[in-house]
Amino acid sequence: MRPQDYRAATVQASRVHVAERWRRDSREGATADPPSTQPGYRLHVAERWRRDSREGSTADHPLPHTTRIQGAPTDHQAKTSASPCSLKLTRAYEDYRYYQDGDIILGAVLSVNSYAVTYTFTEEPVILCMRPSLRSYINFLVFLFGIEIMNYYPEVLPNITLGYHLYDSCTDTRKAVKSVLQILSGPNKTVPNYSCTGYNKVAGFIGDEHSITTIPIAQILGVYRYSQISYGATDYVLSDRHIYPQFFRMVQSVRIYYKVISRFIKYFGWNWVGIFVSNDGSGETELLILSQYLSSYGICVAFTIKFDTNKLNQPDVINRNINTVRSSSAQIIVICGAFNSAIIQFFNDAPSIFYERTLILNPSWTSNSYMLTGTVEALNKTITINLGDFDLPEYGSFFTNIRISARPQDKLLQDIGIAQYKCMTSNVSRNQFYSSVYNISLNNCAGRDRFQDLSSFVAMGVTPRVYYSIYIMVLALQNMHLYLKEQFNESNMKMYNYKTQLHHFIKEMPDIFNLNLTSFFNEDGEFVIENLIQQWLFLSKTIQKLYIGRYIDLASEDSNLFILPWKIQWRTKNNEAPRSQCSDNCLPGYRKVPREGTQSCCYNCAQCPEGEISYRNDSENCIKCPDTEWHNEKKDQCIPRLEEFLSYSDVITGVFSVLSALLFLITIGILVIFIIFKDTAIVKANNTSLSFLLLVSIMLTFPCVFLFLGRPVDTTCMLRQSTFSIIFSIAISCVLGKTTMIYIVFKATKPGSVWKKWVNMKISNAVVLTFSLIQILINITWLAASPPFQELDTRSFPGKIIVQCNEGSVMAFYSVLGYMGLLAAVSFIIAFLARTLPDSFNEAKYITFSMLVFCSVWIAMIPAYLSTKGKNMVVVEIFAILTSSAGLLACIFFPKCFLILFRPEMNTKAHLLGSKNKVIST
Repeated sequence: MRPQDYRAATVQASRVHVAERWRRDSREGATADPPSTQPGYRLHVAERWRRDSREGSTADHPLPHTTRIQGAPTDHQAKTSASPCSLKLTRAYEDYRYYQDGDIILGAVLSVNSYAVTYTFTEEPVILCMRPSLRSYINFLVFLFGIEIMNYYPEVLPNITLGYHLYDSCTDTRKAVKSVLQILSGPNKTVPNYSCTGYNKVAGFIGDEHSITTIPIAQILGVYRYSQISYGATDYVLSDRHIYPQFFRMVQSVRIYYKVISRFIKYFGWNWVGIFVSNDGSGETELLILSQYLSSYGICVAFTIKFDTNKLNQPDVINRNINTVRSSSAQIIVICGAFNSAIIQFFNDAPSIFYERTLILNPSWTSNSYMLTGTVEALNKTITINLGDFDLPEYGSFFTNIRISARPQDKLLQDIGIAQYKCMTSNVSRNQFYSSVYNISLNNCAGRDRFQDLSSFVAMGVTPRVYYSIYIMVLALQNMHLYLKEQFNESNMKMYNYKTQLHHFIKEMPDIFNLNLTSFFNEDGEFVIENLIQQWLFLSKTIQKLYIGRYIDLASEDSNLFILPWKIQWRTKNNEAPRSQCSDNCLPGYRKVPREGTQSCCYNCAQCPEGEISYRNDSENCIKCPDTEWHNEKKDQCIPRLEEFLSYSDVITGVFSVLSALLFLITIGILVIFIIFKDTAIVKANNTSLSFLLLVSIMLTFPCVFLFLGRPVDTTCMLRQSTFSIIFSIAISCVLGKTTMIYIVFKATKPGSVWKKWVNMKISNAVVLTFSLIQILINITWLAASPPFQELDTRSFPGKIIVQCNEGSVMAFYSVLGYMGLLAAVSFIIAFLARTLPDSFNEAKYITFSMLVFCSVWIAMIPAYLSTKGKNMVVVEIFAILTSSAGLLACIFFPKCFLILFRPEMNTKAHLLGSKNKVIST
């Protein structure tokens, strides 16, 4: 990315924002009065550099870089002075110190050598830096390039020359701490808490790349309140603003990389992965972070193998690791921790076990991709997480035609020639020493010690971040310098203010890359930019990096990951995404059942219980369907339940409808017959008014059946029981009235009977009215207190909703039925007592039989009614209604109709009286 102009107003805003902090910090240590904010400006370095380069204002470079890289005498070569500031520490065999004086100095500790050892001479031990990397040396060159660019334009820091004090930390904490103390104390001095220069010009620090050296550097600089920008340290502890308030970095914490890896694994549905980790401090820390993220996304670790560089050639360790990988079903392996030669050796020892397995590498490995071209078979088609790209300004020939022999004072370049290219230097003793250290023979590389072009390394890994670390710090210095210049006299502009207040201006640095950020650094002092997800394809011993996705932490959780799965080339036979799971997926309709003694990713599958579903793979739990729905056959979807009620489309409904209509018509026919023959003896002999009322009551019971048919609603629920019970109670009351009257009349025929005085009274009418009114009152009370209502029964039958009537009050319902049963029982008893009475018009026998039918039907109906559900219960009740009503009709009126229609000779008063001479009209 290229720096863009930002408006003066933005700078003004950032300066106003830090004014308050400035006042606070100035009160704590500054001697000047609190300043007020004024407008400032910032100039564009990169654009100006590109323009001048194109116009040819300089030949190759604004200042000859060969004169800018200065090698200073080492500790063991320098003569000791009788300085009162001297403090003897473990010295380094070679300090790799680069120094250029200036009005303001940037301290820098960068890593070029890979590690350091304690080397013991005949005298005291020294720190010996080992294995310098050409790749890391580019960071040194970029740092020097950045300083020269800033000094090339006087408008950046007017009347101020920017200097530097630069050391190689050798990726060693002792050397890093020693280097920082040397910068703070002054040239060639290492005195904690002392500055032997009298006037410290250091304004801030750049570095380091690795967390192992950056953390102690930040701890020391925090004591003295110096601002620091790291270009590669990713340890998450550095995000603690309480401990490191003045620390910034051009990368994010290592947590983000393992979050990206975990999200990537989750995206493809993998939940069973292996981990290779370096057996060191960074490996342990990163393993813990990775495990936490994997666990949060439901991903389990199948195995973890720790690789120790001290056990490279132990056959038992190698075989054990091979068996671990080969026996596991995990097809995804994550590499975490620092770049580790033991893991690389393992790739070379057993490439076949990675044939169909996919490796995922973190940025610490991708930044060393140039060292992995020998492991083609194992690492081909590897997934990598990379830092977002930056573009540097045009740098002309700064990184081309670099000759080792032309820079004899550049000790790093000389040692790179020795360690990597076995080239001897002009220093004989140095050649002899490193030949014995590395156990190599050196050659004369005259004419072959030229690096034609190192520009291909410039855009790799963290290298561009070195330049932008300087760029950000210089812009902050510019804003701060202009601010101080407007507020103080030149004589009052102290370096104390620069070093203690600079972090405010860095923190409020505007977004120079147009990423829609409120500031360049987030609240943790980290520069947030997208992380690239790439795939490595090894072609002709070179690595082609295929872009397959990205992740940016600024976006929402739903949109921060973008993957192009169709671009990925998998290592499987059919180029299909690998399956890396401990157990087969539980299909929709099933749920996971944990296996005892295993991880949560290893489970069995069990079908969802009745009434529950799961609609996605690997459901933890099944979801209960709503009451109005039921699962389908696969139990992966809830569908509306079938409603069950006695609908009009049922066959039995048609049968009942026809029977009800037929019996209704028969009753009307009988009623018509009685009306036509109302003056005949049989009709008169059976109490005409009660007979008509009984017929009408029986006739109305048959249409009541239609209240029980169809889908129940609240209205029909309220009417069905009450209507039938009242009408049928009137019918039974009529039967009871007729029976009672028959009994009284025949009892009154005996001489001296006390029943004679009851004969002329309208006992039957009183019986009908009284007993019918009682039933009406019971029903009114029922409907007022707890009326029946529609009920949806979802529990009785799976997959069905029984649409039925809830009777509201069970006591009221059974009171209604019980009262009808009581009337029927009394009628039965009285009719039974009157069955032996003389004369042919005595209908007590028929009433007895009809009540017997009624009681039998309803007694049988009650257990059947209670034991059935749904429409079957309604069928039982309708059957009872039709049977009992038809029984009354048939037993009482069919014999009379037969005599009226087919035996008219018996429908005479004489025949009814027989040998009796007395006609008694009942």
